[in-house]
Amino acid sequence: MIGAEAIIKCLESEDVKYVFGYPGVAICPFYNSILESDIKTILVRTEQSAAHAASGLARLTGKPGVCAVTSGPGATNIITGIATAYADSIPMVIITGQVKTDLIGSDVFQEADITGAVESFVKYSYLVKKAEDLPRIFKEAFYIAGSGRKGPVLIDIPIDVQNAQIKSFKYPESVNLRTYKPTVKGNASQIKKVIGKVRTASRPIMCIGGGVQLGDANAEVLRFAEEHNLPMVTTMMGIGTIPTDHPLYYGMVGNNGKPYANKAMNEADVIMMVGARVADRAISQPDLITKDKVLIHIDVDPAEIGKNAVSSIPLVGDCKAIFEDLNKEEFESDTSKWIKALDSYKKDLKIKRNPNKDYVDPESFIQTLTEALEDDAVYIADVGQNQIFSCAYAKIKKGKFLTSGGMGTMGYSIPAALGAKLADPKRQVVCVCGDGSFQMSMCELATFRQHGVLAKIIVFNNTYLGMVREYQHYSYKDNYSMVSLDGSPNLEKLVSAYDFDYLRLENAKGLKKTIEKFLADKNSALLEVMIDPMDLVK
Repeated sequence: MIGAEAIIKCLESEDVKYVFGYPGVAICPFYNSILESDIKTILVRTEQSAAHAASGLARLTGKPGVCAVTSGPGATNIITGIATAYADSIPMVIITGQVKTDLIGSDVFQEADITGAVESFVKYSYLVKKAEDLPRIFKEAFYIAGSGRKGPVLIDIPIDVQNAQIKSFKYPESVNLRTYKPTVKGNASQIKKVIGKVRTASRPIMCIGGGVQLGDANAEVLRFAEEHNLPMVTTMMGIGTIPTDHPLYYGMVGNNGKPYANKAMNEADVIMMVGARVADRAISQPDLITKDKVLIHIDVDPAEIGKNAVSSIPLVGDCKAIFEDLNKEEFESDTSKWIKALDSYKKDLKIKRNPNKDYVDPESFIQTLTEALEDDAVYIADVGQNQIFSCAYAKIKKGKFLTSGGMGTMGYSIPAALGAKLADPKRQVVCVCGDGSFQMSMCELATFRQHGVLAKIIVFNNTYLGMVREYQHYSYKDNYSMVSLDGSPNLEKLVSAYDFDYLRLENAKGLKKTIEKFLADKNSALLEVMIDPMDLVK
């Protein structure tokens, strides 16, 4: 077989079902060989979307998503999608075509040093020099992407390597990388210290990050919290780890989080940070979570522990394995007074909005929408005001909440919804975006249509780049620059060209019925929701 055929065998060995991408000459041997496989190829309309779609699939399956693009601009176009996955620790394997080996470095047509360009945004990258190395490299790539702190791995494959003959093919059964040994089990003595501090704490709080979901540890973490009556808050990426209506849940922390969630963090005497990076968006002042407090930091990546806040008890390991061990320990703790205080904060510090009745109120819309969704529905938020409204008001039951947290990449939601829907076609998937982020990936409506994938897209239309306009409102006293979206397309005409159904909400009248009609539609549909251009998330 040739190298391209070997790549397909590798993907089949990893049980890959879909490859998202965009072809070009340098990746053509790969796409020619995949025609003989049962692996389905999904042609996106721009390369960045290939990575976002692979991300959406990965976040539902827990396995690395796969995308493949050509050299030069194909490879450089996908970098933003790779960086987005890296920031949120999403497992992914990216295949890029490359010019012939003997031409690398001579600035030929569509040559780009992609391994060098993505160095800051991948767990690891390979430039394949011999076709015989492909089975080993792919086995290592999938292992690296899907283990430890998950993330993207790039494999750059020159066209001559794809066409080169391989005498024999054998896919490795295991991986043994001397310099890469992720810690799974937590240190036993550190676990004892964690139990000791939690048991004696009078005001403990658990701060749950996205690492809990990525580590499939939701059930174990929730069991620990429930058995010991421990209140919980989440980072943005941790939303959906536990049902948002759980009595022990006190909302999202951070600059755009709930005031009572931030107050809980500030007043706690023991903070148990689980699968979270202590990043600025969630913890703007790291000193506050270490001053007069015990910080227990649990993370699979030792580099994150102590990076932004010095932890009293560091505990490195896989969240699932650690909480399986923690749940074996029996102890009693009394947090009743603390819970009572937090409940009063939740009641007294709730933000009261005064919405403009001439438009749709995002709070009532999102609450009504998420109440109508199926219990295991997938809610995908884009970036901008729509994201912050979604974080604040979405009710997640047993489903998932997906968004771009670390990088904050506009245009993420529509291709991510494509990947999520392909991962689980029977599951309800709804993506919510603004009129700005929608126009960044509206070309992917064609991808939904081409591949017969059901799309449910909601567009909050306020004719502005709302989050930037809000910042300019506060920081520049309404001196607006580059935020008007005048000239945007008529969405009803636009989506009809893609055979989508169109619905529109201008105010609260008929809100519930319109949402029910939108969700019940057997066809792909877009719901345009008119919101106040001057609305603020705070």
